[in-house]
Amino acid sequence: MAANSKAQKAARKARIEEMRKAEQARERRNKIITIAASAAIVAGLAVGGWYLVDSADNKEKAQAAPINGEKTWSNLSRNHVTKTVNYPMHPPVGGDHKPVWQNCNGNVYDKEIAEGNAVHSLEHGAVWVTYNDKATAADVKTLSARVSKTPYSLMSPYRNEPSPITLNAWGHQLKATKASDPRVAEFFDKYVQGKQTPEPGASCTGGTG
Repeated sequence: MAANSKAQKAARKARIEEMRKAEQARERRNKIITIAASAAIVAGLAVGGWYLVDSADNKEKAQAAPINGEKTWSNLSRNHVTKTVNYPMHPPVGGDHKPVWQNCNGNVYDKEIAEGNAVHSLEHGAVWVTYNDKATAADVKTLSARVSKTPYSLMSPYRNEPSPITLNAWGHQLKATKASDPRVAEFFDKYVQGKQTPEPGASCTGGTG
């Protein structure tokens, strides 16, 4: 009996030791899996973070780069005046202007508007689309549709300009011949309430027109 008891104890001890070793092996495997998963997550976050930072950096660089063919002016005065201003560029993209802005909440005008009021709208961050009689009816319709659904934009005819279509923002101007020119969308994306805006967030309603 004593021998059987000793054999049973030894067998039980051996099973316990085997179970302990198996448990330790499972713990090691789980630890390795956890470390590997954590490393993968960290690597993924690092790659994702790099991608987001790189994308934001590329976007900022794109925003800073001038649009092909655009003209720019700097150090434009911003005084409110009641007299007529002789602007150096046509249409004007900055300078002294009327005390009241032209409504620019997607407003499309079928007649010419006062330059001084429009310039005030540009000061508020609006894009002003102008066109002469060389612009086709289809292009005028396309541009009108874009402006009408874009807050901080306005559109009006402007006879005294050399290009069929001109896009104007404070200190920036782009001439185009067709509404389908991809630079038109680029100009809107960049300059509607863009970084060039002297008074970001200022109203585009409650003015004149």
